[in-house]
Amino acid sequence: MPENPDKDRLSVEDVRHVARLARLALDEERLAKFTPQLESILEYVAKIREADVTGVPPMAHALPLANVLREDVVEASLPIEQVLQNAPETDGRFFKVPKILGGDEDSAG
Repeated sequence: MPENPDKDRLSVEDVRHVARLARLALDEERLAKFTPQLESILEYVAKIREADVTGVPPMAHALPLANVLREDVVEASLPIEQVLQNAPETDGRFFKVPKILGGDEDSAG
């Protein structure tokens, strides 16, 4: 934290402003609750900034990552009977699933 702790302390108005920018509707009770929490987070970030990172290259992940890709090779498909064998319900060559949009009538006909 800065030398003058009251100068840069987070106020309820600051949190209200951040909430408005984030399109969050917070009542006074939550603003009062979140103000010290956000203040604590910012203090922790300030402490992390004190770490000497000279010579440490910027990185997005702690471990080196590489995409493991394979060639896109066309192969034979499974037989339709094998594809549908574990389906709870089928309608001919199709999976039958519960309707989630529209009314109660059958959308297929």
